Amino acid sequence: MRIPGGSVAVVADPLDGAVIASGFADIARAIGFLDEPTRQRGHRIVRSSQSLEPARQALLAYSEGDLLALDHVRVRQHGGEFTQRAWLAMREIRPGDTDSYSGLAARAGSPRAARAAGRACARNRVSPFVPCHRIIATDGSLGGFAYGLSVKTELLLHESAFG
Repeated sequence: MRIPGGSVAVVADPLDGAVIASGFADIARAIGFLDEPTRQRGHRIVRSSQSLEPARQALLAYSEGDLLALDHVRVRQHGGEFTQRAWLAMREIRPGDTDSYSGLAARAGSPRAARAAGRACARNRVSPFVPCHRIIATDGSLGGFAYGLSVKTELLLHESAFG
C-alpha cells in the first residue's frame, strides 16, 4: 500500500492479525524481517486477507491525514526488555513531534542508554506502525533511517502538515 514515504509491505499473523513485519520494502524483504522461529513456521503470500485488513485500513487513514490510525494496529516483534520499552515509547510520540535518541532512552526508563535506543530503532521491524522515523539526532539532524532519509523526511513532512 502506498503512503507518504513510499509503498509499505505488511506481514500479519493470520491468527490474531498482529503486524509482525512491515516496512518501505517489497514483501520478500519484509518477510526477511521475521525472526527465525516465525520464518521456520512457514508462510504464504497473499495480496489481501482478513488479517491484513486492520493494517490496510490504518495505512489508508494515515495517508489521508488520520495520523493516529497507526497507533491502533496491533504489532508484535521480539526484543529484549529495554528494546520492548523503547518500541512502546516510540508509539507514544505524537505525530508531528520528534524526540532524540537520548530522549527515547529516557522515555524507555534508561536515560543514559542513547546507543541502545538507536539499536532499538535499527531493530524495529514494523515501521511505520512503530514510528522510529520520529527519532532524530540530539543536534536536530535526521540521524539515520533504514529506508533512507528521503522516506523519513517525507513521513515527517506529512505528519507536520496534518499534526
